[in-house]
Amino acid sequence: MHGETSGEASDEATSRPSGQASGQASDQAPDEAKGQAPDGVPGAARGDVSGGALRDTAHRTGAPRRPEGGHEPPGRSGAAAGAGHPPATAGPAHRPATGPADPPPPPPGPGPSGGSAPASRHRWLFAMVTGTVALALLGAFFAAPAHGRARDAAPASGVDVPAEVTAGIAVFDRRTGTFTARVNADHRFRSASIVKLLLALDVLRDLAPAYDIPGEERARLEAMLRSSDDDQASHYWAERGGSAIIGRMASRLGLTGTAPPPATHPGFWGYTALTAADTVRIYRYILDEAPVPVREFIMGNLRRATRCANDGFDQYFGIPSAFDGPWAAKQGWSGFTSGGCTADAGTPAPAVAAPARGGERTPDGDAGGPRGADHVRDGNAVNHAAGADQPGGAGDAAGSGGAGAAPADGGDPVDLVREALHTTGTVGRGDRAIVAVLTLHPDGTPYGTAYSRLTRIAGSLEVPGVRRPSGTWVPTRGEGVRVRAAATTSSAVVTTLPAGVEVLVSCLRRGQWISDPPHAGDRWAYLPQYRGYVTTVHLGAGNGLPDVPDCS
Repeated sequence: MHGETSGEASDEATSRPSGQASGQASDQAPDEAKGQAPDGVPGAARGDVSGGALRDTAHRTGAPRRPEGGHEPPGRSGAAAGAGHPPATAGPAHRPATGPADPPPPPPGPGPSGGSAPASRHRWLFAMVTGTVALALLGAFFAAPAHGRARDAAPASGVDVPAEVTAGIAVFDRRTGTFTARVNADHRFRSASIVKLLLALDVLRDLAPAYDIPGEERARLEAMLRSSDDDQASHYWAERGGSAIIGRMASRLGLTGTAPPPATHPGFWGYTALTAADTVRIYRYILDEAPVPVREFIMGNLRRATRCANDGFDQYFGIPSAFDGPWAAKQGWSGFTSGGCTADAGTPAPAVAAPARGGERTPDGDAGGPRGADHVRDGNAVNHAAGADQPGGAGDAAGSGGAGAAPADGGDPVDLVREALHTTGTVGRGDRAIVAVLTLHPDGTPYGTAYSRLTRIAGSLEVPGVRRPSGTWVPTRGEGVRVRAAATTSSAVVTTLPAGVEVLVSCLRRGQWISDPPHAGDRWAYLPQYRGYVTTVHLGAGNGLPDVPDCS
């Protein structure tokens, strides 16, 4: 895939200095997983590193960003998706609060001989006080949230949105009924797999009032919600009327920015138009209005989301990486190449027939293409679907609405070209906060890069009631970097990381000596969010990381 780092981690390890054992490099070694159970989480004092390639999580603050409007991915025509997007900012600048304007001077009295000046002043003071109170009451009335609607808090400050990324953000505090962050919350994105929430709600609605889910139906829904299984989404889309599903659910839930896919691409369920604000409304419906069996089934599956989706993508970006639990997440991605996630087997699902029209079903309902294929290392097959990841197959980026197609309701065009990555769900005890971050990245962005950007954006948000993980964020080096159950290549493979992704390191321990020039050493970094280890050689840091403590 263009834009990815070309360097790969070496499979070979050199001998250690005298008196030290030797072995193979962990990340690219062809050995099979041995099935050992992962080590327990080691304790350590948490160190902070700033500067260079290392970033402390507490220092991810926003900086002034250039406007996104007019950005055009390389090689695209004037109709490209980036043109005309609103700036990715955190909203209008804060202004100091002001009170009522200074009152005008009192009217002049009738003169020395009139004798009525005090009464006139009293009438004027009474009128001024009465008017001020009336204005305050009127302001309080309009500031109060209407029934069933949220009141916006002040716009989030310091939201870390890179200049080249278009983001729609909404964070809602269910305890206070307010938004703690809103950035382009009404901007339309293609939904990718977030639409699977609406598919599940549509299916479950027909099972009322008992909501007794048959075994095969349960397997389909669990695979679609936990492991983002695309085959199940395509099954429901074909079986239940396609775009009519979106119309039904938008009307039922009061979604104002959601619309079916463009008329030119009716079978592309991942091209449903969706906004961050509507995503919050979907979760509020599930949590506060849906029947209890529906709420428990959907949220229970989102809390058990697998690290690896059924199409081989690591789906623990954004919410799962930026916050400690409890959390529940439904993720979406479109236009990327998978890094071959191997952390788990996903959620089994019934087999379904391929859709009638070719090229409609690759990750998240996109058209087939090299960037929608699985690239799995360690000797597994590398599959390349025919065509390109644009509507209509190869060469159709600008035609048939490829760059910015209007959804079926004729509203604002939806970008179908730039890579999309979305994180949505709830965080905190009792699902206190609802978080929706929808993003578009320049065409050709590697998955690991977008993964890290989105996690950074999520981590910069003001989210009430959350716990943030401790440690130092460090970028990985090369492709196919493996996380191991212990600090040796003979231990089980926990997962394979997306190329170039940033990982959170909590502490270091000594283990097998690894050499991959120009770096070599025996230090291994513990990654708490993976519960495993990676050699510091493939963090580009040689034999250690400055100021990161040893594991106890």
